[in-house]
Order: sequence, then C-alpha cells, then structure tokens
Amino acid sequence: MNFVSTRIITADIQRLRHFYEQVTRIPMTMFTADFGELRTPVGTLAIGSTHTLQFFGGDIARPADNHTAIIEFRVADVDADFRRLEDFIGATLVQQPTTMPWGNRSLLFRDPDGNLVNFFTPATPEATRT
Repeated sequence: MNFVSTRIITADIQRLRHFYEQVTRIPMTMFTADFGELRTPVGTLAIGSTHTLQFFGGDIARPADNHTAIIEFRVADVDADFRRLEDFIGATLVQQPTTMPWGNRSLLFRDPDGNLVNFFTPATPEATRT
C-alpha cells in the first residue's frame, strides 16, 4: 500500500489553487474546472470543488470545516519561506518559525478555507535523520 495524496474539498477551487501555487511555488495541474493536483516528489495535494462530491454519493464532506488535520510541506529553509510569505499569509499566521521539541523548525498558518498548513525544516541532527 502507498499513501499518495490528501484531497481538500472547497467551495472556491480557484482561491485555493492560487493560494497553494503562491505558497509552494508549484503549479497545480487542473484536470477539470472542479479538480486539480499539486504534485511534489513524495505526495500530492488534490483540491476538488464541492461539485465533485456528487461522484461519491453527495454531501459527504464539508468545505472549510477541518479542525484536525495539518497539511505539511518539508521545505529547505522555513525561515526564508516565512520572510517570503509573511505579507501573503498575513493574519492567517498561527505560529512564526519555532523549533519544536522533536527537532523540526515549523511555520504554521491557515489556507483561505481555514486548513492548517505547516512548513517545516529539520533543525536538529535527530530530525535530519528521518
């Protein structure tokens, strides 16, 4: 078994597309007006509009209602990304770059739908080994 992607359901796919393309600098491949993927070497962030839910049987997910998951991206330099994105993420900032007890330096903010996004860089020898 291989874990390959996480999908966000949204009422405004273009807004989330723009956001994730800006923060990651990775273009999203749009397969239809209602579905796209942002692919990285190790995983994919898929974004689907609420219209895609009809293919799964209806109202099975609610956009902008996530209170448990964090979408995480390993980045080369979390402090540099914070400086680059500080104005863009603005009021959605949850935590400035902070070294966590497990050794990652972490920047936490929210996307336009309120989903938590973590950019992190391993900062200790233990963290760089994983």
